[in-house]
Amino acid sequence: MVAQSLLHSASLAGIRCFTPPTDKWSNICRLISSHNKHPMETKATQSSSVASSTTSFGSSKKTVWVWTESKQVMTAAVERGWNTFLFQSQKLADDWSSIALIDPLLIKEGGIFDSENSRVATVVEVSNPKELEELQPENGVAENVVVDLLDWQVIPAENIVAAFQGSQKTVFAVSKTPVEAQVFFEALEHGLGGVVLKVEDVQAVLDLKDYFDRRDEVGNILSLTKAIVTGVQVAGMGDRVCVDLCSLMRPGEGLLVGSFARGLFLVHSECLESNYIASRPFRVNAGPVHAYVAVPGGKTSYLSELKAGKEVILVDQKGRQRPAIVGRVKIETRPLILVEAKRSLDDQTIYSILVQNAETVALVCPKKENEGQKTAIPVTSLKVGDEIMLRLQGGARHTGIEIQEFIVEK
Repeated sequence: MVAQSLLHSASLAGIRCFTPPTDKWSNICRLISSHNKHPMETKATQSSSVASSTTSFGSSKKTVWVWTESKQVMTAAVERGWNTFLFQSQKLADDWSSIALIDPLLIKEGGIFDSENSRVATVVEVSNPKELEELQPENGVAENVVVDLLDWQVIPAENIVAAFQGSQKTVFAVSKTPVEAQVFFEALEHGLGGVVLKVEDVQAVLDLKDYFDRRDEVGNILSLTKAIVTGVQVAGMGDRVCVDLCSLMRPGEGLLVGSFARGLFLVHSECLESNYIASRPFRVNAGPVHAYVAVPGGKTSYLSELKAGKEVILVDQKGRQRPAIVGRVKIETRPLILVEAKRSLDDQTIYSILVQNAETVALVCPKKENEGQKTAIPVTSLKVGDEIMLRLQGGARHTGIEIQEFIVEK
C-alpha cells in the first residue's frame, strides 16, 4: 500500500506539471514492476518512463487522458504511454488498477479527483455562447479545466484558446474522435493543453498516436548529404506533377523527390522571383508521375498518388521539416531533363531525378558563405560538378514503407 501511494503521488505530480517523469519516478515504477507478475503492468511501467503521453507543438506540450469502459482501449492506450484514465465507477477504477499501472481519476460532483480525493480538474459543460463566454481562467478551484462542448464546433475551441492564453491553467477538451482531438490541439495554431479522449474504439487510440508521431517529426532534423552532379541530359516528353500546397514556402524549402527511394533530391519551390513567371510560393514543380516523394512517418508516396488533402513534408537546406497539406495536384505533359548525381566521383551508386526542363524548376544546393544567400540552381543552368542536396535512406519500399530486402534499381 505504501508503494502504491508513492506511485499515485508521483504520477499525479507528473500530471499536474505535465513534465516527463523523473529518474526517481522511473525507479519506483521499476521497483513495483519487479514484484508484480502482470504483463500489462510491465508494459505500463515502460511507457510511463518515457512520458510519451506528451508531444511537442513548438514550445508547448500536449497531454492525453483517456475516458473509456473498454479494456481493449485501455490496453492500447497504456501500451502507447497514455496511462491516465477517467472513471465514473470506483469499482472499475479499482479493477483496472489491479491489472495495470495506471493513474485512475474519478469523475464526480462536477470535478475530477485523484485516489486521495483531491480535486485535480474542474469539469465545465458548454452548450451555448453565453456559457462559453463565462468560461474564464479565474473561475474554478482546480488548476486543470476539462471542457465538454456539448454542441461541438471549431469556433468554441478557438475562443477557449484565446481566453486562456497566458493562464497557468491547463485546459482539456472532451474529444470523441481523433479528428476532434486534432482540431483542439491545433486551434489558433497554439491549441489547448490536452484532450480527454472519450472512446470505446481501439482504432481511435491508434489514429491519435499516429497523429502525435507525425507531429513529433517536426522537431527532428533530417540528415541531408552533399552530392556532385555527374550528368545532365534532355530526356524528352513526360507527364510531370506540380504539387500546390496549403502552405507558403520560404527560400531554401522544397519537397524531397527522386527516381529511387534510396536518394531523394531537394526540389525547390517556386517562391523565388523570376523574370519568366510570377512567384508561386505554394508550388513545387516536383517531377514525373513515377517519382517518389517523402511524406510523414518516414514513408514515401508516388507523385501520381498525391491528391487534395494528403500530407507531404517540407524540408529546407538545414534539414528542418514541417508537414504541409496538398491543396491541388496538376499533371501535364512537359519536356523533361534527367539529372544524375553521386556523393563523390569515386562512389559507385548513382542517384537520379527527372524534372521539367524549365527555368522555374530548381534543385536546392548547399549554402556556402562566400556565395551569400544562394539556395538553389535552376535545372536549365545545372552543369556537371555542381553540388546539390540529397536525402539518403533505405532503397527497398513496400507501399511506401521502408523494408529490408535485396533490391536493384537503375
